[in-house]
Amino acid sequence: MKLSTKNIILILLAVISSATSCKEKTSAKTEENQDQKTPNFVVIIADDAGWNDMSFHGSEIKTPNIDKLAKNGIQLNRFYVHPTCSPSRASFLTGMHASRMGIVAPISGRSEKTLPDSLITLPQALKKVGYKTALMGKWHLGLKPESGPKAYGFDYSYGFLHGQIDQYSHHYKNGDPSWHRQGQLIKEEGHATDLITKEAINWLSENNSQNFFLQLAYSAPHVPLQEPEKWKNKYDFIENESRRDYAAAMSHLDDAIGKVLKQLEQLNLKENTIILFLSDNGAQENWFPNEQYDGKYGPNDKLGSNVPLRDFKKSNYDGAIRVPAIISWHQKFAPEKIENYTSIIDLMPTFLELAHAEIPPQVEGKSILKNLQNQEHTDHNIYVRGHLQESFIEKPWKLIRTRHLNSETEFELYNIEEDPSETANLIQSEPEIAEKLKKKLENEFSKDAKQVNVPLK
Repeated sequence: MKLSTKNIILILLAVISSATSCKEKTSAKTEENQDQKTPNFVVIIADDAGWNDMSFHGSEIKTPNIDKLAKNGIQLNRFYVHPTCSPSRASFLTGMHASRMGIVAPISGRSEKTLPDSLITLPQALKKVGYKTALMGKWHLGLKPESGPKAYGFDYSYGFLHGQIDQYSHHYKNGDPSWHRQGQLIKEEGHATDLITKEAINWLSENNSQNFFLQLAYSAPHVPLQEPEKWKNKYDFIENESRRDYAAAMSHLDDAIGKVLKQLEQLNLKENTIILFLSDNGAQENWFPNEQYDGKYGPNDKLGSNVPLRDFKKSNYDGAIRVPAIISWHQKFAPEKIENYTSIIDLMPTFLELAHAEIPPQVEGKSILKNLQNQEHTDHNIYVRGHLQESFIEKPWKLIRTRHLNSETEFELYNIEEDPSETANLIQSEPEIAEKLKKKLENEFSKDAKQVNVPLK
């Protein structure tokens, strides 16, 4: 059939229109994919670092790399964890209160206690959407390889399973060896801080072709303190020897963090990697290891500082559970200091929202992404159960309950906005507020596991 000139022109116009439409759709789809590009995650966890152990909080200890993160990132100024390490790590990886799992104290000795395998962990949820996952350093949620990181979603793991180690022999305080790679016990020479950093840098070099989640859990500044002279010499002005050693451990840690951040930059990963820095709990006051390590690493009469917050690790005062926390995403999150009350259980749903991943039904935390994007300012109620006390926080109030075996239960009430050092107990002067918070605390307590781990002496 012979086509007329008019028909040929109409056909050409239709082809051009269709091609233009397809190009517009393809362009729109490309722009949408760019907008929805998911970030990498590097989570850096300090062990027992206190509120006043970093220079961005006014400490005499110099931490320039952490300070830089704070300056260019978001300081979560009211961020709450648990009084000790295993519970904080369990909550971070599950998005739920550790006491629901029966974990209220460090998993110690040769305990069989582990993170429940019935839950979907953060790395498992991220793996479902294509992330590679790795943990370097401290695990402390199962003391045997079969209950180590691999069982809970980490493709790669390196470091120690226990709660503390000799920095050079890598033995636990009872003498058990605890240094592993991929679930296999290994022997290596070197300081734990340096070895963990080196492994992280190597892993990043080889595993950046797809999205990744790297949990970098240092042993510093947890005891025992075994720092090279080059770090201790920086603090000759500190008279107390154990505080000087502690400061050296913090500076060593800060230098290690700087090396990891530099590696991200050299690999052109800075723009699309979220950095989270936090401490797992507040600082430890002192340590007298009469039996641990044959007593050769003590006495330590002065370690970390939580000033101006009250008390130390293990309690439910803010010195134990309100910790330094920074989240940074280059040119995505505007630098600021957020005063909203947030909890460690809020991190998992936040990360999963950023990764466009499904949030498991067990998660109790709420995403704080809109807070980070300055779209809203929401405070979360916070429940914290340790092995000594429980607390419930509803801004600006904090109720603390201390139960005793042979005497009456004690309650304390503080306005932590007006009294951040928790010096004025208002339990008698604010009876209505106290009763309201008692009911809310008891409601949370009733949801906890009936059997909880009890720390060894």
